[in-house]
Amino acid sequence: MPAVIAWRDAARAALRERVFDLLIIGGGITGAGVARDAALRGLSVALVERDDFASGTSSRSSRLIHGGVRYLEHGYLALVRESSRERRILLRIAPHLVRPLAFTWPVYRGARIPRWKLLAGLWLYDALALFRNVGRHARLGAREVLNAEPSLSPGGLVGGARYFDAATDDALLTLANVVDAAAAGTVVLNHASVTALTQSAGRVDGATVDDRVGGDRFDVRARVVVNATGPWTDSVRHLESPGAPVAVLGTKGVHVAVSAARVGNRGAVTLLSAIDGRVMFVLPAGAATIIGTTDTATTSSPEHVRATRRDVAYLLDSVNAFFPAAQLVPADVISAWAGIRPLIARGNAGNPAGASREHDIAIGPRGVVAVTGGKLTTYRVMAAQVMDAVQRQLGVRVTPGPTDTRMLPGVAQEFACTVADLLVRRTKTAFETMDHGWSQAPAAAGALAARLGWSPLQTAAALEDYRADTARLFAIDD
Repeated sequence: MPAVIAWRDAARAALRERVFDLLIIGGGITGAGVARDAALRGLSVALVERDDFASGTSSRSSRLIHGGVRYLEHGYLALVRESSRERRILLRIAPHLVRPLAFTWPVYRGARIPRWKLLAGLWLYDALALFRNVGRHARLGAREVLNAEPSLSPGGLVGGARYFDAATDDALLTLANVVDAAAAGTVVLNHASVTALTQSAGRVDGATVDDRVGGDRFDVRARVVVNATGPWTDSVRHLESPGAPVAVLGTKGVHVAVSAARVGNRGAVTLLSAIDGRVMFVLPAGAATIIGTTDTATTSSPEHVRATRRDVAYLLDSVNAFFPAAQLVPADVISAWAGIRPLIARGNAGNPAGASREHDIAIGPRGVVAVTGGKLTTYRVMAAQVMDAVQRQLGVRVTPGPTDTRMLPGVAQEFACTVADLLVRRTKTAFETMDHGWSQAPAAAGALAARLGWSPLQTAAALEDYRADTARLFAIDD
């Protein structure tokens, strides 16, 4: 029997037969972090994900582990302090996935954030990290900025600064948490959607799951259920309580990838868009440069959110204003993608860019623990706080797990089941090639066919599914 089929059969059998301490719905970075933390605290844990692990927001980010320098002007000092601490922890426990990254921030005459204000903010940034940042910031003169990034426009340049954050592969960081959770005893199953919550004596005691690979339906029983579905949080909350108020404010973040040679950036650059003054990033990604991000309110469904022509034009025009030789046009875009940030709705109406990135943990009327808000950088502390709430729900002593010291593993068994699992999330091929990995899809499908026992017809269907997946993810709407 192919290894993947054996793994899924074993997972389905366990999910059917056991009563777990905890069932986690949602296999993004938050759900993966909760599963790892719970397993390391000694609980019996099940984790189910409707698509692939990290298939939503957790694979469509800026790929940064950052302290949040741009949050300083909104006064979110506690969040910056927490983010800086978590960045330091992730650099220590996942050096194969999280690496230091230096940023150049040029300042031009008349900029919304003048140089004195930027330097004051970076002093505060280092101070909130207890001066244990990745590296101390440095003031740069105009010549030093151009030495670092010679493709920047010299016109009106008055100087700038260098500061430090970290970069990651967002999907692989999520998978590393899933792998470690599984190694610690968690039963994990991707491509398995929750269609209903089951109840007993007025409390949720599990969920009905549809296995979208195996094609069967079964109930999973658990003493506590955690809703860690990010942008889908309200959909799951309404399974528990149909009249529940909206808890998530969805804001859309769009990124584009273009040829690094066209932009000419040597490293990471922080810019204030010449269009509206928003903070945005130009980020190195091998032969590509990633430009992002937008931050606009959206009512699009999470699975169908895409970049628009207007989003793409905004990003390209913003970069062209600072890298004049680039002259980027839409035809230069290798890929464009969008994700939805699941921000806390309460108190966050108005400007999406100024909305809090803090998180909230709430207990529903029938006992479901829901976590909303937060960001990639702070997933570990979010998971720890969720688990504190879960242990209180279980009536046991709160016993923190070792997630701040235990090293995250490399990802040898990554639970891939589809061509998109391989080319979109296990690698970034779909993001970094003009054909979104289509030239490599037959080989990927062949490798999966050998592991999953696909027939030629099933292999052909998998390739058509990949065509549909990439069209859904990377198409640019009018």
